[in-house]
Amino acid sequence: MKNFPLALCLATFALVAAPGLLPAQDTWLTPAQTGPHGSAPGMKVQLLAQNGAEKTYAVIFHTGDEAYSGLYQFARQYHVTAAHFTAIGALSGARIAWFDPTRKMYKQNILHQQIEVLSMVGDIALSNGVPAVHTHMVVGLPDGTTRGGHVLEADVRPTLEVMVTVEPIAMHRVPDSATDLTLIEPTATK
Repeated sequence: MKNFPLALCLATFALVAAPGLLPAQDTWLTPAQTGPHGSAPGMKVQLLAQNGAEKTYAVIFHTGDEAYSGLYQFARQYHVTAAHFTAIGALSGARIAWFDPTRKMYKQNILHQQIEVLSMVGDIALSNGVPAVHTHMVVGLPDGTTRGGHVLEADVRPTLEVMVTVEPIAMHRVPDSATDLTLIEPTATK
């Protein structure tokens, strides 16, 4: 027991010095606080196919792009009123969240490390006449574990490959008072 204080000090130092080992303070966000907060200057778009009014695009992001904001940029630039997409790639970090319906808020989880995007899926629909992106992803960490949730931010490194299918009939999001979210309403026209 003679070395107990030294061992306690070393163990405490190891926890403080090792990022990610101590639990971070919970950060909660309202749905209104979860919009895009970046840009995607390296984004490139290619039309892959057109079948009548349906179109399929490859939306490719590069190092330095924030993909969530870039998807908004793509939707506005290409006048998307309804779409769904999938993606794979890698990120230098991300902010994802989990929605708690009892609080009507998102619990934010921040990943400050290189991660693989194992699966990213989402949709685009109109909210108050403007395209709105909703996406979730599962990412792989270096040790093979995974994290996932609602995407708030996705910092690309080196690439994120998003395949977007744009549909000809608009989808609309409407406010939901039970959750404070805007949810797709198939029968809505505005």
